[in-house]
Amino acid sequence: MQLAPVADIPWSVMQILRSLVFAFSILLFTLFPGQARAEVVATFYSHDFGDHFPHAFIKLKGTVDATGEAVDTNYGFTAVSVSPAILMGSVKGMIETKDAKYIGKSNAHFSLRLSDAEYRKLIAHVESWRNIPGKSYNLNKRNCVHFVMEAAALLGLTVNRKSKFFKKPKSFVLEMMRLNPTLKL
Repeated sequence: MQLAPVADIPWSVMQILRSLVFAFSILLFTLFPGQARAEVVATFYSHDFGDHFPHAFIKLKGTVDATGEAVDTNYGFTAVSVSPAILMGSVKGMIETKDAKYIGKSNAHFSLRLSDAEYRKLIAHVESWRNIPGKSYNLNKRNCVHFVMEAAALLGLTVNRKSKFFKKPKSFVLEMMRLNPTLKL
């Protein structure tokens, strides 16, 4: 049996063949779906004045590729107790997570898709700050902005370690975006 050259096949038959190939492709993808790409997305946030003072934090959402672990949390660093003592020097600090209402009233600035290795690095960063002994929070030297800055640097972003915005989370995150022009939400 000899096949007819494509030029000899009527246009209507070609349309039918194309439709059949398309339908067969859809059927194959439905019956045998490819493995979805698992990933965790880190979104960098700032929060204007609210509960106590401005805040910077990172939200993580997605799935860890290697383990299938679902991730939906956020991390920031703050003083355990907000009092005039934070103006005088170091006080006890803590890693905290905020509720959905707080996040909804915050400013999402940009997101990064993390590899499993980057996710593990970020979690190690969170744990290292969680385990700092003694008076770990200092408004001028170790606050939420410093926490976010170090996380961003760990993930390969350019940061300004001499920024004038360490007490202004939104301004600091916007400065990071200017230093890394490919960042987007």
